[in-house]
Amino acid sequence: MLLSRHTRRREFITLLGGAAAWPLAARAQTAGTLRVGMVGVQPISAPTYQAFLHRMAELGYQDGNNFDFQFIQATRSEDYAPRTRELVARGVNILFASGTEIGLKTALDATSTVPIVMLAIDYDPMALGYVSSLARPPGNLTGIFLRQIELTTKRVQIVKDVFPELRAATAFWDWISTDQFQATQGAAKELGIKLFGCELREQPYDYDKALAQAPAEYRGWLFVMTTPLFFRDRARLADFALRQRMPSVFAFREWVDAGGLLSYGPSLIGMFRRAAEYVDRIARGAKPSDLPIEQPTKFEFVLNLKTAKAIGLATPTDLLLRADEVIE
Repeated sequence: MLLSRHTRRREFITLLGGAAAWPLAARAQTAGTLRVGMVGVQPISAPTYQAFLHRMAELGYQDGNNFDFQFIQATRSEDYAPRTRELVARGVNILFASGTEIGLKTALDATSTVPIVMLAIDYDPMALGYVSSLARPPGNLTGIFLRQIELTTKRVQIVKDVFPELRAATAFWDWISTDQFQATQGAAKELGIKLFGCELREQPYDYDKALAQAPAEYRGWLFVMTTPLFFRDRARLADFALRQRMPSVFAFREWVDAGGLLSYGPSLIGMFRRAAEYVDRIARGAKPSDLPIEQPTKFEFVLNLKTAKAIGLATPTDLLLRADEVIE
């Protein structure tokens, strides 16, 4: 199931050809049903996918009428490649590659002509060679890129600024979030924080077993990397941290809404809604290469004060002042 960092890396390939297909594809989409294909780990009921579908509906695409969202849920990393090829064989007009690197890699491997809307959340497509220019995307690819690696280090800095006495912490990571974990390690070292990494491997993830690996001195704080699998388990993770009385740090507010302590990042729902707008523009005839890749510019710091009180964490005034939203 696990993919090594080396096998998941690929050299950037300039995609050639297919330019003549764009006008034909656009006319087909306008005249008939827009078929969008996606392979994802979450169930289709996930709030992120539903946000995408809701925005598509707002833009005039009614599922079962002029819109067909062909979604295939993956249970293993090995599912992505054959399922993505299956979607291309079905004749989807656009592929939506959201979240993880493997979603983008398998989409690019499957087609050089079908437009791909990327939502890069858990990895850096520029560092990995998929994209060389945000202003002029390659071939059939465009979309949204969240600089998650940089945000990962920012979260460590925020916690250290507010809790300067922090000396040790635990981090949960998995095969999807290797880069995030390494960035967290680097930031922690620079800030004088000893970090113990717990890699989650077998599903369903056993968080109690993972934490048991960490020496007691590291169990004061918990940093959780962001991946679809951790997002799926957001309620379990929040409950776990509460039971362990550990302050928990996450990427998005959905974890904090579920009971986590704090998060720093852009609106996850907003990014999925914005991805729908990319799909709409391509459906109306735009070439992916003419649509610059966007990056979120608004970030929110969300604090769950109820959780802080439940775990007995004193909340410095600076923490409350920094928060864009406080859940009480």
